[in-house]
Amino acid sequence: MKKFCAFWILLAVVTTTACPASRSQTTVADSQPADLLQQVGVPFRFVVYGDTRFTDPRDTEASNPEVRRALVKAIGEAHPAFITIGGDISYNGNDPNDWKVWDSETALWRESKIPVYPALGNHDLHGDLKVALSNYFERFPHLHESRYYSVRIANALMLVLDSSQDENSAPQAKWLAQKLDSLPGDVDFVFVVLHHPPYTSSSDAKTLGGGHSARPAEQLLAKTLENRQQSMRARIVVFASHVHNYERHEHGGITYFVSGGGGAHAYPIERAPGDPYQSKEVNYHYLLVEVDQRQLKVTMERLQLSNGKLTWTQPDSVTIAAPQATGATSRAADKR
Repeated sequence: MKKFCAFWILLAVVTTTACPASRSQTTVADSQPADLLQQVGVPFRFVVYGDTRFTDPRDTEASNPEVRRALVKAIGEAHPAFITIGGDISYNGNDPNDWKVWDSETALWRESKIPVYPALGNHDLHGDLKVALSNYFERFPHLHESRYYSVRIANALMLVLDSSQDENSAPQAKWLAQKLDSLPGDVDFVFVVLHHPPYTSSSDAKTLGGGHSARPAEQLLAKTLENRQQSMRARIVVFASHVHNYERHEHGGITYFVSGGGGAHAYPIERAPGDPYQSKEVNYHYLLVEVDQRQLKVTMERLQLSNGKLTWTQPDSVTIAAPQATGATSRAADKR
């Protein structure tokens, strides 16, 4: 397993009001999703993965506890600037015991002061919605109870969506459009994080034992993003989960990743012939994203657990460049 240098940072919160005297006093208007700031320099690295399904380790049907713990440990040892989880963090969001397992198994992240920026998954909302959201926000108080929010990170902007709500209608769609309309000129990459994938070769037919089809709402969101991409200086990269495997798709200038190999019971996928990544294997994994000026690299760190032995491989890696800047935008970027 690779060892990486730590790029530690300070987490700050930016609100629409004046900066508070202390973090404990920070507030966000009820109608205003949180705008967060992750203070880190370029280059930086972070981790993306999803569908961890923290629950009683004796429940090996819901998730694989050995894999789950091994991934958490490896991610901590990679010393990322932050971690993004694409939903289904818990098995049942309204079960406090599932969240206690999260507390216990991810304690090393908090000890290392690694921030976590999550997206809501359908399992995180299971049961009584009020209780489920209370459990969720108790673990992530820096979100200020925002179900969708933004994070500014050096030369990137991360937009975390709540795909349990329609991404194409107000208020979430209005917020997303405003964020893309007002994109700062020094942003090279826009990371869109959500639970349900806009593209997947998986299917509700579950021909190989599991899977989910792409939903119309996310398919429409993809078309909106791809139309935007044609005139944007920044490159959009989409990270989703929900499907318990790894996928990479290329459409309209956007790279779409599916990273749902965080511990939930995984399954192979009947992959389309044109998919950039072909594999009939079960892929427990996390994604390591290394961001530099105008370029980033995403590597799938795959975990194979056999007879208690851990084997790590990197079966897929891709480099993504920001679009070529022109005119005044290019000159402004050169002055950074």
